[in-house]
Amino acid sequence: MITIKGIDPRMIANNILPYRPIHPGEILKDEIEYRGISQRRLASQIGVSYTLLNEVLNGKRQVNTELAMLIEAALGLDADTFVRMQAQYNIQVARQDKTLSERIANIRKLTAML
Repeated sequence: MITIKGIDPRMIANNILPYRPIHPGEILKDEIEYRGISQRRLASQIGVSYTLLNEVLNGKRQVNTELAMLIEAALGLDADTFVRMQAQYNIQVARQDKTLSERIANIRKLTAML
């Protein structure tokens, strides 16, 4: 995170997170639509069920390492990028979880007292 003296780091453009986290499946969905590939065809090509692929594309399932590598083989899109995008998405969603945020705040208070 970038820090500049006297400026709230959350207000620096490079530090701003999107209001709504973007699931990597959304990016993949845009890509296959742009290429004119049907979801059924891609699912068949990479050897996964249409349902699984559709759920990933609609943000209901995660892009795991295996799926990312299958996508890389079929479309030439870097598997590492999709895995990192999924991890970033997961972190953004977790940061918006109020219960988790409260737990983290309590842990920080406890560790500050040590």
